[in-house]
Amino acid sequence: MVEQASAWVESPLQMLCAVEAHHAGLLGTATAVVPRAGLRPLKVTRQELRALGLPDGLELTEPRETMPRRLHAVGDAFSGKVQLRWLTSGTGITSGRIVIVDDGLATLRLLELLAAGPSRPLLRARARPTAPRSALGLAAALRLRMSEVSVFTALPVTDELAAAVRRAGVDLVRHDFAWLRAQPPSAEGPAERTIVLGTSLVRNGLVHRDHYLRWLTELAAREPLAYYPHRREDPVDVALIRERPGITVHDAGVPAELTLRGLDAGQRVLSLPSTAITSLRVLLSPRGVAIEPVNVPDDWWTSRAEPALRSHLTGVSG
Repeated sequence: MVEQASAWVESPLQMLCAVEAHHAGLLGTATAVVPRAGLRPLKVTRQELRALGLPDGLELTEPRETMPRRLHAVGDAFSGKVQLRWLTSGTGITSGRIVIVDDGLATLRLLELLAAGPSRPLLRARARPTAPRSALGLAAALRLRMSEVSVFTALPVTDELAAAVRRAGVDLVRHDFAWLRAQPPSAEGPAERTIVLGTSLVRNGLVHRDHYLRWLTELAAREPLAYYPHRREDPVDVALIRERPGITVHDAGVPAELTLRGLDAGQRVLSLPSTAITSLRVLLSPRGVAIEPVNVPDDWWTSRAEPALRSHLTGVSG
C-alpha cells in the first residue's frame, strides 16, 4: 500500500468499487477517487456516497476532465486513454501496483485476456479496432505483465478462470461489498412488490426493442412495477416505458446497489443479464428479497448478439 493513491472512475459502479477497494486496504493510506467530469450519474453517486460517510482516508474529489498523472486504480482497463497513461507515466506509474476494480461484464473479459497472457491485446469484446488501436492494446497488456496487478471484483469467477488468472501473475481479490453492507439502512425502497432493472442490451443493438417493451407491458398488466433505467438506456425508450400503465419510472441515476438497499422481504428484483444480479444477491438476499434473473428468449436476440456473447451473459446472471 502506498501513502497517497489515486483512482480514476468513469461509472457509478467503478466509483462504488473504488471505495470498497480503499476500505479493503488495496489502495493508499489516503486515497483520492477522481470522477470523470460531465457525467451526471457520477455526480449523483458521489453525493449518495458522501452522505453515507466515507471510510477514513478516502476523498471523493471534484470531477475532472483529465485523469491524474499517476493511476493507482481504474475501472475501465480497455480505455485507450487509460492504456496510454499506463504507457507514458514512466516507471513510477503506480509505485509498482495497478488495481483494477469492477466495470460490469468488461471485468470478466479482462480476466480472460489476462489469463491468456500478454500476446492478447486489451480490447473490448465487440470492438473492431484499427491497427494502431490493436497495437496500443497489446502494449498495454505487456505493460501490465511488467506490473503488480490486482483485480478487485465481486463478480462470479469460475475456479478454472481464477486459477488461470493467478498463474498469469495477477492477484485476484474477491469482495462482497463489506463497506456498503456495514452502512446504516437506506431510506425505504419503492412501494411496488416487483422492481425491474433497466438494460443496455436494447440500446447496444443486442435485444429487439419491441420484444422488450412488450414484455414490460405484459408484466405491468399483471402487477404494478417500479422501473429503474440503466444509465446507458436510450431516453426515448425510457419515455415510452414511462407511458406504459402500471409502470413507475424512478430516475435514480445511482447504482442499484445503493438505491435498492431499502427493499424488504417479499419484494423482488427482476433483471435481464446484468452484473447487478450478483451484487444485489449479496446485499439483499439476507433480507429476504428475491433477485430473479430473466432469461432472454431466443427470438429477442438480434443478429448482432453472437452465440458466444449470449452464453457469456447467461453465465454471469445465472
